[in-house]
Amino acid sequence: MSVIYILLAISISVAVIFFAAFVLSVRKGQYDDTYTPSVRMLFEDELVKEGRDGAPKDQSKTDQKNRPNQ
Repeated sequence: MSVIYILLAISISVAVIFFAAFVLSVRKGQYDDTYTPSVRMLFEDELVKEGRDGAPKDQSKTDQKNRPNQ
């Protein structure tokens, strides 16, 4: 029975050590994302839905305004 208490104490102490190491690494910025901000400008902010003619809706409105009268 005393072996269970010893193993329980060891496992709790190991868990506390790993949790403390995790908290310290988060505070030091180990898990900060440095790659995504540099490529964020390459992606569009929102998806453009296509209109009936297959052109993006935003483009079809601007194209109609810019077309000369026929």
